[in-house]
Formats: sequence, C-alpha cells, structure tokens
Amino acid sequence: EVQLVESGGGLVQPGGSLRLSCAASGHTYSNSYMGWFRQAAGKEREGVAAIDSGGTTYYADSVKGRFTISKDNAKNTLYLQMNSLKPEDTAMYYCAADRIWWWLLPKYKYWGQGTQVTVSS
Repeated sequence: EVQLVESGGGLVQPGGSLRLSCAASGHTYSNSYMGWFRQAAGKEREGVAAIDSGGTTYYADSVKGRFTISKDNAKNTLYLQMNSLKPEDTAMYYCAADRIWWWLLPKYKYWGQGTQVTVSS
C-alpha cells in the first residue's frame, strides 16, 4: 500500500503561483509512476502532469509552459509548481501513483485526498 498526502493548495489571484506537494509513504516501490490530476466542479477528473520512472515529464496542453512536475526521491515527495495561474485552473488537485504507467489517464491505483486550488481576484 502507498499513502499519498497532498498539501499546498489555497486561494491565489490570477497570474499568481502555487506549489503543491504530495508526500508518499508505505510501499514506495509502488509509486514508480506518479501524476497530478484535477477535478473542477461538475467536470470529470483530468490529467495535468505525470512523471515516469526515468524522470521524463508529460503535461496536458492546457498547462504546458506554466506547470512543472518534479519528484524528490530522497524525500518521497512529488511536486507541482504552478505559475501564471488562471481562473480555469480552479479545481481539486490530486496526486496519484502506481507501478504501472498510465500517462495522464486517471487509472492510477493510489490516490491522495486532494487539495483545493482556487484562482480568483
């Protein structure tokens, strides 16, 4: 089992930045592949960014150039640096992990509880 705990969400003005963190514990060999997802009210969960076991990163077109996913293996922590935030980025953000590569598809086995990001003036 892998436990994932997100933090770092909050209220930010358009154009602002936030950094989300996801601390992993438990059988961390099971989090070879990790990703960030978001779900806005009334919408389906969508992939935002993912990182594979070799450190290669993948992004949804909507966040390319603005968001950066990274992983600190020593700390078992996944990060999402979000810059130039827009109101349409408002959503609950979740991190996910698995031993199987799911790219940006919401099929990962392990999920955190989510952290809310609200972009509003």
